[in-house]
Amino acid sequence: MPSGTEPKPGLHPRNRHRDGYDFAALVRSSPELGGFVRPNPFGSPSIDFADPDAVRALNRALLRQGYGVDWNLPAGFLCPPIPGRADYLHYAADLLAGGGAIPRGAATRVLDIGTGASCIYPLLGHREYGWSFLCSDIDPAALAAAGRILRANPGLAGRIELRLQADPGKIFQGMLRDGERFDLSVCNPPFHSSPAEAAEGSRRKLRNLGLGAGAAAPKLNFGGRGAELWCPGGEAGFIGRMISESARTPGRIRWLSTLVSKSANLPPLLRALDRAGAEARVLPMAQGQKQSRILAWRFPGQ
Repeated sequence: MPSGTEPKPGLHPRNRHRDGYDFAALVRSSPELGGFVRPNPFGSPSIDFADPDAVRALNRALLRQGYGVDWNLPAGFLCPPIPGRADYLHYAADLLAGGGAIPRGAATRVLDIGTGASCIYPLLGHREYGWSFLCSDIDPAALAAAGRILRANPGLAGRIELRLQADPGKIFQGMLRDGERFDLSVCNPPFHSSPAEAAEGSRRKLRNLGLGAGAAAPKLNFGGRGAELWCPGGEAGFIGRMISESARTPGRIRWLSTLVSKSANLPPLLRALDRAGAEARVLPMAQGQKQSRILAWRFPGQ
């Protein structure tokens, strides 16, 4: 284990972050991170995870040191936790392998639904496995920010395509073109059903970080705005629409998948997949005390 870090139990065996953060190496790679590093209550170097500037600086350092990516996310957009997003892709790679060799290279095509300004799944998936990506989003500003990241990293633009979904009420329809086929889709769906619910979720996150419950307008450590945080029906509604649309065009994507943050949403989603005639799998994930899961499905003949 690198000196001065804490392990992150539960991460996938191929996850390069499972032994924790080596802050000394990260600061050498990205000196700007040094201004945010402080001893935690146990005396180990860390950052204030309630500070969005510190979280962005940590992500920049992780992506630069571990993946060779120059990454700059504008303030206000959702800033993803790198270890968890990498875990998703490693479990998805195992799913595609089906017990055999993990597919690598640009011939493996992945659709990222709601890629956001961070473009994080395509960046990690291309660096780890060489996959090519089509990235959709309903927010032109998010796609513009993602485009700036791609242009800052020579070689990525040819493997990662950005595409606007012009109809916020649709997911696949009207965005995919005739004849397009994919091996996998990935998604980090909006968790909340309204702006008020998203704000309460942010306050709850701050309380979990030990920062008290008094913030009327909490400052989001991982950011996020609008469609990144909420949609009608919340997480369950969004994934339900994914299931319904995918059932109408079952031959386009070999394995569809999404994060499911709330375990209570699983039973109705699994029933919806059963009604749609899909084969479903639930892939548990963990990072320390945090439990999450991937819901994956495919249709007969895939």
